[in-house]
Amino acid sequence: MTENLQAPSPAHSRARWGVVALVFFAIMLNYVDRQILALLKPTLETEFAWSDQDYGNMASAFQFAAAIAFLGTGWFIDRVGLRIGFAAGVLVWSLAGMAHAFVSGVTGFIGARVVLGAAESIGTPAAVKSAATYFGPKDRSIALGIGNTAPNVGAVITPLVIPALALAFGWRAAFLVAGGLGIVWVVAWFAFRMPAAIAETGGPAPIRWIDLFRDRRTLAIAVAKVLSDQVWFFMLSWLPDLFHRLFGLQQGAVGLPVALVYALAACGALTGGWLPTRLMARGWSLNRARKSTLLLYALLILPVPIVLSLHSPWTAALVLGLGLFAHQGFSTNVFALTTDVMPARSVGSTIGIAAFCGNMGSIGMIQLSAWSLGNGFGYAPMLAICAVSYLLALGVVQLLIPRIEPAR
Repeated sequence: MTENLQAPSPAHSRARWGVVALVFFAIMLNYVDRQILALLKPTLETEFAWSDQDYGNMASAFQFAAAIAFLGTGWFIDRVGLRIGFAAGVLVWSLAGMAHAFVSGVTGFIGARVVLGAAESIGTPAAVKSAATYFGPKDRSIALGIGNTAPNVGAVITPLVIPALALAFGWRAAFLVAGGLGIVWVVAWFAFRMPAAIAETGGPAPIRWIDLFRDRRTLAIAVAKVLSDQVWFFMLSWLPDLFHRLFGLQQGAVGLPVALVYALAACGALTGGWLPTRLMARGWSLNRARKSTLLLYALLILPVPIVLSLHSPWTAALVLGLGLFAHQGFSTNVFALTTDVMPARSVGSTIGIAAFCGNMGSIGMIQLSAWSLGNGFGYAPMLAICAVSYLLALGVVQLLIPRIEPAR
């Protein structure tokens, strides 16, 4: 496989950034749909008499379904193509999100979460595939960085809008409105005229799955996803509850500090794309720029456990925000690492395998949270794990990929 590295025409350049914008909005809606349950937990907990373990089981069901689906969605995107595959995923997850409004108990919510998680797994390989398809190595990190801010924008908007929407129109309206926006997106996606691919990514993947599983590069990316994803999904599932337990914030007040945390995380995704690109422009090698960037973010998350000793929710939001700033910068560079070392036509499958591992690993963290809270240990064990996960991930990357070389 070879890439055409000629500069794109102005029309092509505008069109490919249009793809980035559409992918951005899809992933933003993805995270709105998945985060609603965490924000409405106090209301739904009261109405349906949930326990922490019930909620933990719902979150775990979502992660398990997403993990299993990741084994197929990366392959699906590689085989069917970005345009049809991504639209199908967004349509199904939007309908699943709307289905939450019609269930009446724990079993119904678990069923809706399973379908939502399976369908939303299309988002990660589709976003990375779009960068590999329409951007060369020089601009790919920027495209990935912009795309990786979308979860955080969704996570910022959700706590600001959803509680107010639920208070005004009822909790069911929150699920219906968010799902309906996804259906509107599908219409816009098919109406958009796609640019020509800069890299050949259609047709059968040239690398067999068994070869991907045996590849040290796949193992490095998968382990990095496990160690970083467990932190992200722990925060996504339990952050509103953490503010409620540690600082006594109710549903109407918890939105602002949670929004601040994810606003800082969005900044991390942008710097994660900008920093290595800037370093390479100054003459750094790809290997040095990528790994130095990963090390910086791994160090920034170390202070997270000190939130347990803080008395102000806003100070805690800044510390946790710095942690998720670091996570998103690190995660952006793990995705970019995948496009660095893997051929473009197998990027979707590689990300699918890694995301499967990351989601399965996250189930352990979610269940540990439910057990720890139920047995009086609080959030201390999980925050300690968050602090060290990224240095461990970088160590594995260095061991398995001693030098990053562009894919041939």
